[in-house]
Amino acid sequence: MIKNYPLKMLRTFLVPTFMFVALTASAQKAKIFTIADFDLSGKVKTCLVITDYGKEEFNFNEKGVLTKLTTRYNDADYDITYYRFVDGEISEKRVENYRDGAFDKSTSIANIYSSDTIPSGKKITEKIISYTKEFLDQYEYFYDAEDKLVEIKRNNDNGIESTMVAYSTDKGEATTTYTINNEVQKTVRVSERKTKTKGVQRIELTKEFLEGKPSKALEQIFNQNDKLISENFFDFDTSTNAFFSKELKTYSYNALGMLTEVKTQHGKLVGVKEYIYQYDHGEKGNWVKQIITPDNTFISRKIKYYEVAATEE
Repeated sequence: MIKNYPLKMLRTFLVPTFMFVALTASAQKAKIFTIADFDLSGKVKTCLVITDYGKEEFNFNEKGVLTKLTTRYNDADYDITYYRFVDGEISEKRVENYRDGAFDKSTSIANIYSSDTIPSGKKITEKIISYTKEFLDQYEYFYDAEDKLVEIKRNNDNGIESTMVAYSTDKGEATTTYTINNEVQKTVRVSERKTKTKGVQRIELTKEFLEGKPSKALEQIFNQNDKLISENFFDFDTSTNAFFSKELKTYSYNALGMLTEVKTQHGKLVGVKEYIYQYDHGEKGNWVKQIITPDNTFISRKIKYYEVAATEE
């Protein structure tokens, strides 16, 4: 879930899909990004984000779906990502890179998706091809009759590798386990807890394994509005055979659901960043400037909207 994450955190989710698959072996259907993923509302047509590392322009269709992303580092160096859809699903994602003002075929890639019905459910195939027509990778995602991902099959020059996905429940906790050659790679456990003052919270605990042994873990807690309110990062201590907290982050939001504070605790050291906003309609609407203290850095946004036709009474 990436909804309502800070902009710089979101950028890490916009990398080519195959990179995400290769690193986590837990890919689901290709993510369709909407205005809600970027703290936007209303009939947004374009959103130009000006940051310290460059500019990003997001283009949305009238349904609020992201169709084009331009990341500009300077006038001559920029990347353009196109999203194309068929029947509400992603059919293509093309990443075109430009360096020194020229199109770079060698680093530009296309992700092509196709869907087939199989006896056990559905199969989605993702082919990754360079603009020089070089085959890079292929992934096949197999879903059961309940539309749950049960297998990821990767096929490239190194051979075929299958990741099996299994599901289990115990005492109200749902666990998803990813294995390769019967060796556990990762587990994700989801549970809920009721609090007297904060309502129902969802807890997601992800554990990663290396050569079958625990390596690291991440506990994320979401509030009843599906906002991320804390992240606890763990490492595994082989001497005590237990996980220990390495870093804890807590997130606070205002009445509009905008991030206002991030508190980071690393051992005894505690750091706090606060986020202040200016909006395009007084104290509401979409934010057009985000000020981060104590760094005193800021992010600006220029937003254009689709014209809304007047409604006859």
